[in-house]
This record gives sequence, C-alpha cells and structure tokens, in this order.
Amino acid sequence: MAKRTSRKKAATKKAVSKRTAPKRASTGAVSAPDAISVKEFAQRRERVLKALGGAVGVVFSGDAGNTLLGKWRADQHFAYLTGITDEPGAALVLDPNAEDPRRRVTVLLQASDPELEAWDGYREGIGAAFKSKYGIESVQRTRYLPRLMTQLARRRKRFACLHAPAMPEAKVSPDLALFRKLAERVVGVSIEDRTGLLPSLRSVKSRGEQQLMARAITATAAGHEAAMHAMRPGVDEADIAKALLRGFDDAGGDGLGYAPIVGAGINSTVLHYVENRGPVEDGDLVLIDAGATFGGYTADITRTFPASGVFTKRQREIYDIVLEAELAAIAKVKPGVAMWEVDRAARKVIEKAGYGDAFMHGIGHQLGMDVHDAEPDGKLKAGMIVTIEPGIYLPEEKIGVRIEDDILVTDKGRKNLSPMIVKDAAEIERLMRG
Repeated sequence: MAKRTSRKKAATKKAVSKRTAPKRASTGAVSAPDAISVKEFAQRRERVLKALGGAVGVVFSGDAGNTLLGKWRADQHFAYLTGITDEPGAALVLDPNAEDPRRRVTVLLQASDPELEAWDGYREGIGAAFKSKYGIESVQRTRYLPRLMTQLARRRKRFACLHAPAMPEAKVSPDLALFRKLAERVVGVSIEDRTGLLPSLRSVKSRGEQQLMARAITATAAGHEAAMHAMRPGVDEADIAKALLRGFDDAGGDGLGYAPIVGAGINSTVLHYVENRGPVEDGDLVLIDAGATFGGYTADITRTFPASGVFTKRQREIYDIVLEAELAAIAKVKPGVAMWEVDRAARKVIEKAGYGDAFMHGIGHQLGMDVHDAEPDGKLKAGMIVTIEPGIYLPEEKIGVRIEDDILVTDKGRKNLSPMIVKDAAEIERLMRG
C-alpha cells in the first residue's frame, strides 16, 4: 500500500487455480499454525522483562470507541504481548523485580458489567480458564491499578515508557501520563524512554509469524487472481472489488489488513483511492492494492492490470520501468542495509527513465500485525518482512502503475513471499487471455 514519502498512510466464484490455492498438508505433515502459541506470547513477555532491566512498564489495550462501523481493535503492542484482542480498557503491568515471580506479569481487566455485555458481547471471567488460555497467572480488575502502581512507584522508583511517543498536538501516551501522575505523588521516581523496545521486537518475525503471514499472502494471491479474471471493459470497479474480497474469503483469509484500492483509469493515479465505484473502460489500467489477513497478520500486495487484457505500448513502457525499479529494490534487500538505500535503488531506475517526479512516495515499510507495522530504528535485520512498492503516476495520461511484493529479510539476503502473484507483463496478458 503506497506510503507518503516519510510515512505511508492508511471474484465471481471462479475456482482458485492450483497456482494460488492454499497448499494442503499431506498425511503426517506438520501444518502451518492457525495462531501464535501461548508459549510464544510468554517468550515475548520474558524478552521485554529482561530488557527493562528492573524498570516497570505498562502497556494499555486502549479505550473502547464507537464500534458500529467495525470491530474494536486492541493496541497492537498489547495484543503482541498478551494475545488478548477483545478487552477495551485493559492494562498489562510488567515488573521484572516482583518478589512473587507470578506477579512479574499482571493483566488488569475492566470489571464485568452484565448490562453492557448484553449490548457488546459476553466476556470471559478471570478464573483458571482465562489464566490458562493466555498463560498469565496474575489477573486482576482495573480498579486495583492505582494501588498497584503506587506500590510499584514506592518500591521500584523506575518506570519505562513502552508506548510510542505522541506528536506535539496529541495527548501524551497513556503510560507516560500515568507515570507523570505517580512522579508528582511519590518522591524520587524516574521515567525512562524505552519506546523503541517493542518496535524492535515486533519487527523481527518468528517462524510462527512468518507462517501466518504466508497464509495471508496465499489468500491475497487468490483474491488478486479472482479480481484479474473479473476484469474487463464495461464492469465497475465495485465488481472487481467484490471478486477480490470473495477470493480472499474462499482461500481462507479471515479479514482485511486495510481498505482495499481498486482504481481504474485516472483513479489508478490516486495513491489512497478507496471509493472503488467507477466505470472500467477499454484501454484503462486497473491498479489493485489489497491484502488479506490471517491469524492477526496481514499481507500487502499491489498489482496493475490492463482492463482489456493487453497493455498499450505506452502502458507497457511505464509498467516495465516500474517492474525494473521493483526488482532493483528487492535485490538490494539484505541484513545491514537501510531502507533509504533500498529506496534509492528503485529511484535511480525511475529517475534515469525521466519519471522521478512521478514517484512521490517511499519504497515501502515494515509489515506484520499492522499493514504499516511497528517501525524500528536502524537497518534491516534477518526476520523482518518489508514491502517493496515503487510506482509511476501520470494523471494527465490516466496511467498509474504500482507493483508491490512482501519481502522477508533472510540471513544472507531476501526471499520474495509473494512470487505466485503474477507481475510479468507478458504473463499477465497470457493469463487474462486465458
């Protein structure tokens, strides 16, 4: 999904071909996981406890908002450390030096409210079943949070901010706001900046995370193929979008990583176009930027197709430049390289062709639980998954081309996780003819 220069924003029931259909596990084979294990969540918390070095950290799940337009979504740092995604107003307290080892990790949940739950859904209790489900022994209600934090302020004297810092015009992060109140009331309390810790951990994907993302990409591949087969002059962008989403669902995707983009003609040149309701005319290019989710992780893929099944000479010229730029950028990905260097590799190709001003966004971003996942400081590391997505946008010609793949940084280089999604121009034309 195209990102601003410094940051990136926000089928008909055709059978999915063997080329993009999810692979079935053979008898006796170990299948990919459906979710992150309780053991892995515990390991994540242990890494944070160790890194805190005796300071106390708090991560909040976020307040409940108006969910009439969609499901409430937990703060992703909270979800990453607990696996709990349906508890607004919750808090995770990390106390590395707790005298009782069971209280090194404490989750505090809002009190049960039967009347509210009749509207919003019934919640689990906080007994043994809940503790076993999430691998957390100390579970309390949030009414005890002020007392707990005051005790920790007196005993530990050190707090560490884990939430991302807020912009000047926004409210301060919830953990910093809490720590400031405690520092006004307890003498000698210090507050440390550890806001880079969780982005650093989240950016390097475990084997389990990589498998979940691979399943999201498999579903995404099926959706893009279904959209390609639904594409022809005379249909509406909405028809293509419906095919895309049905393809995701039929292939096992469990949601959307972001609002999909299906833009034809001049709409292909609008970076964050989301109307997806416009005519598809003969000679149009159709840009599709969409990713399915699976198990809490998302894909992010962009492809550009000719509505008529064949690129014009001019469209093919621009398309091949963008593809060359993408391949050059992908080839640059490896541990120890900065993303600006990857960006430069693509930009050189596009600038040499004379279209530097028509590539106005960055080359890509981290990918994972969020489509714009936690961005760590520093250079690429093995285990990171990043998007590579150069583009050229020429509104005066109604030509917009972006090509995007999801790339795993390996120990010595890179692996394209989405090679099954066709992007060679001749291959696209062959498949669309078929």
